Amino acid sequence: MKDKVRNNDMLTFGGHLEVFRQILFRVLGVIGIIAVAVFCLKDITWQILLAPSEWNFVTYRLVEQCMQVVGFTDFRIEEYHVDLIATDLSSQFMTHITTAIYLGVLGASPYILYELFRFVSPALYENERKYSIPITIVIYALFLLGVFMNYYVLFPISFRFLGTYNVSERVHSSITLDSYVSTFTTLTLLMGTVFQLPVITLLLSKLGIVTSTMLSAYRKHALLLIMLVAAIITPPDLMTLILVSIPLYILYEISIRVARRYEKRSEYR
Repeated sequence: MKDKVRNNDMLTFGGHLEVFRQILFRVLGVIGIIAVAVFCLKDITWQILLAPSEWNFVTYRLVEQCMQVVGFTDFRIEEYHVDLIATDLSSQFMTHITTAIYLGVLGASPYILYELFRFVSPALYENERKYSIPITIVIYALFLLGVFMNYYVLFPISFRFLGTYNVSERVHSSITLDSYVSTFTTLTLLMGTVFQLPVITLLLSKLGIVTSTMLSAYRKHALLLIMLVAAIITPPDLMTLILVSIPLYILYEISIRVARRYEKRSEYR
């Protein structure tokens, strides 16, 4: 049985299930180890997670420096304070646990991709196996770019706008910790997924659904759609809209070149 498990080419359906079960246990083990480490490093973890909620976050300092370089020497971002609260007795503890698990999955994602590649690689042709490793690396790199985009741009600006917005001076905002973490997690996954646009375009090109010519012809429509999506996921602020729309449109242009390169390679085959 051990020889069968080691040789995925000769595995039966039950053998594949056994291999997948072993992979699942290893992945859960790695996630658990990272999650426990994150849980124990409470001060460092929450210092990083709560940093975007501070008025002197690094993004705002960079904006001030850029504005001063272009001549606006008196430009300063107004100081603000938003209180984070816990309304239930166990909410802080439970949020700490769920956040540690989430960060455990995020930290273990390279290993998860590696195990998935090992599982499916025996079923791939030699040329597919050769390209699958770079594609996997690109997928993970794009996901990380989306995570950083959310952490340094989208979430801090969204938190600043929504946290300080009030309908009356008599109403003061106090954001629950659950709401903070939930919004942060949702936007992180959203941006990580949106940044997969070049990979999705490559897949659609291989299926013959889209072409570089089609994508080029709909540039203006794509720009309007990107700005619409950015307007939905960001506060109604022009600067935020521009900061989110620019990288998304750059990804669209990259997608056009990815489709064009695939088409040229297909012609030479």
